[in-house]
Amino acid sequence: MTSIDSQSMDLSSGIAAFEGKHFATAMQMLYPLAEAGIADAQYRVAIMQQNGLAGPPKHTEAARWMRAAAEQGMAMAQHGMGFMYLEGEGVEQNSAEAIVWFRKAADQGLAGSLTTLGLMYEQGNGVEADPAEAQRLYKLAGF
Repeated sequence: MTSIDSQSMDLSSGIAAFEGKHFATAMQMLYPLAEAGIADAQYRVAIMQQNGLAGPPKHTEAARWMRAAAEQGMAMAQHGMGFMYLEGEGVEQNSAEAIVWFRKAADQGLAGSLTTLGLMYEQGNGVEADPAEAQRLYKLAGF
């Protein structure tokens, strides 16, 4: 078996453990894959660290892993980075930076990011209030 096949099997097993809420096992399996640069593993490690699912919450570490996955183009991780900036969790709160990350995910069609961007445009949070843009984004999100 090649190392790529092995990584693929480990990733599948780690994701199954994550989805089965066996977080200690998931962390043990996914952390080495996150270190190897696999975005799916980085994202799940970030979620576990962010929410304290495999030990105490580690917000700064969660942000590091979320960013690593987001920079590889993973829409859910980009959305996650947006919320981290919006809430100031693991990073300094910055609504304008949140907009950047939500937009990256929205450009991939992620409805949650389109909706969040719409709300931010509606409220003028991180951007100048723009009701027309808010409605456009809500429509794209299916509302």
